[in-house]
Amino acid sequence: MLTLVPSKDTRTIAVEVNGKVKKEDMEKLDKVIQEKFAEDGEFNVYAVIYDFDGASFKAAAEEVKIDVKRWSQYAKMVVVSDSKGLKGLTDASGYLPSVKTKHFPLNEMEEAWEWIKA
Repeated sequence: MLTLVPSKDTRTIAVEVNGKVKKEDMEKLDKVIQEKFAEDGEFNVYAVIYDFDGASFKAAAEEVKIDVKRWSQYAKMVVVSDSKGLKGLTDASGYLPSVKTKHFPLNEMEEAWEWIKA
């Protein structure tokens, strides 16, 4: 489940993941992005991932649609998690053009906020 949580920054969407992400979760996220940043406003994503059980096929497809539609709007993305696999994925996505990404362990949430706001 992906849950929207209060953000410490007006340009950042904050989410928590615990369990399996579903298509409805991704649709809710896309709606918030649309309402808050329209078609051309840049934004960041702050994701705290406690337990990731994967994503349904429909959720993965919805995420791809969101990424394609919004890629030019992403500025920074931070993943806060103790998962080594997610750290590797976050590090690898840092090679994608125009998006800065960084991984932090769960005990460095405040440092992650500082990085994304800078």
